[in-house]
Amino acid sequence: MNDSLATYLRDHLAGAMHAIELVDDLRDKHSDTPLGEFAANLLGEIKTDREVLGGIAAKVGTSSSAIKDMAAALGEKMSQLKFKYANTPEFGTFEALELLELGIHGKWALWRTLATVSVSDPRLQGIDYDSLAARAQTQESSVEERRLEAAQVALRPALDGVHHH
Repeated sequence: MNDSLATYLRDHLAGAMHAIELVDDLRDKHSDTPLGEFAANLLGEIKTDREVLGGIAAKVGTSSSAIKDMAAALGEKMSQLKFKYANTPEFGTFEALELLELGIHGKWALWRTLATVSVSDPRLQGIDYDSLAARAQTQESSVEERRLEAAQVALRPALDGVHHH
C-alpha cells in the first residue's frame, strides 16, 4: 500500500465530511430561502462525490478508523464556526461559503491529481476524473456567486454610525 496516497485520500475524505456538515448547516440555517435550496441540492452532489472517493480509498486500503479520527478533529472546527454564526449570522454565512469554496477547489485538485496518478496506478483507473473535476468547477462557480452575494451583506460598511446586526 502506498501510505502517501492513503494519507492523501484520508485527508480529502475528512474534508468531504467537513463539507457535508457545513452545507447541511447552511441548508438548515437558510431553509425556505434560495440559499437553503441551493445548499440542499449541493449536499446531494457532495455526498455523491464522497461516495466515489470512499470507493477509491477502500481500493487503496484507507482504514475507516483513521477517517473517524480526522472527522472528530474537524467536528471541533465546525462547532467553532457555529459559534461565529450565532454572533454574526451574515458574516458566518459569508465565511461558511468561503470555506466551502476553498474545499471544493481542493476537491477539484484532488480529481486532477488522481487522474494523473491513475496512469501508473491500476487501483485508481476506471473512474471519469474529468467529469468529476468539471462538476467540482461548476460547484465552485455557483458557490462563488453566492459567496459574493453574502459578502455584500456581511462586509458592508456601517453608515451614519448605524451598525448592522
